[in-house]
Amino acid sequence: MRHATIRQMQVFDAVARHLSFSRAAEELHLSQPAVSLQIKQLEALAGLALFEQVGRRLHLTAAGEVLIRHARTILGAVADSEEAVMALRGRRAGGLRIGVVSTAKYFAPSLLSVFLSGYPGVELGLSVANREQVVSRLKANEVDLAIMGRPPTDFPVSAVAFAKHPMVMIANPSHPLTRRRDLTIRSLSGETFLLREQGSGTRVLTEGLLAEHNVVAARSIEMGSNETIKQAVMAGMGISLLSRHTIGLEVSAGLLAILDIEGMPVMREWYIVHREGKQLLPVAGAFVDFLVREGAQRVESLARCQPPRRRRSRSS
Repeated sequence: MRHATIRQMQVFDAVARHLSFSRAAEELHLSQPAVSLQIKQLEALAGLALFEQVGRRLHLTAAGEVLIRHARTILGAVADSEEAVMALRGRRAGGLRIGVVSTAKYFAPSLLSVFLSGYPGVELGLSVANREQVVSRLKANEVDLAIMGRPPTDFPVSAVAFAKHPMVMIANPSHPLTRRRDLTIRSLSGETFLLREQGSGTRVLTEGLLAEHNVVAARSIEMGSNETIKQAVMAGMGISLLSRHTIGLEVSAGLLAILDIEGMPVMREWYIVHREGKQLLPVAGAFVDFLVREGAQRVESLARCQPPRRRRSRSS
């Protein structure tokens, strides 16, 4: 593979994302035969087929699955080097690619807005997804930094905690449990629990907590987002463990209630994470410093729906 070209990897990445030669050709402004030729040349270098046609659909082969991870790491490194050179030339402050787990979307845009006010030349790319998807993008070097509550352990990363992350059990305000003050986690046996999808950090924490305290649910219902869960709790479908940072407005408006349970909230941390050994551009390093310096206060202020005290940016 040492003789593979960057262009071949770019074409391979486009076809792998779209699973279509024609759509990849449109994205890259190439003809479909030109895309097919690049893939054939790459397959010749690899000595293995990278795609297979099953029925009318295109799929990556096992070799293709392995190679695409390495190709995206290489393409990410090329993008990093381009940004670094552009920054050195003074043409722009650089790019910043941030991956955010869906639970952090309630405060991440506000943090970025404050930070970017001191870096008007930065080109921001922000992606929001569940933990599994964010970890995958981090591993493939598709994002520079990731904000999450549980750093990955299957590959080396640098993770810096910047804010407390309280997890609370919520219910409809009319739920009988809201009137009790002697609750323990074990008291929740027999309730219906609303859970996030598999791969979510909140789902992992909920299942671990219930298992640790031998809580037997009457029923578990899986839902794909925090917003859906909040609406379902308001409708009286069940109770749920959610981040305190996702429910500030609903609690203030009396639409949701936090159950008074011994040993809760369960306190976790928010982390800013990047691949170990990755050379961060100055703007990415500055964002990490900003979160360490101001993240805790700003996240807590947003959770209380109160504006934080403005601080002068170091860049100003």
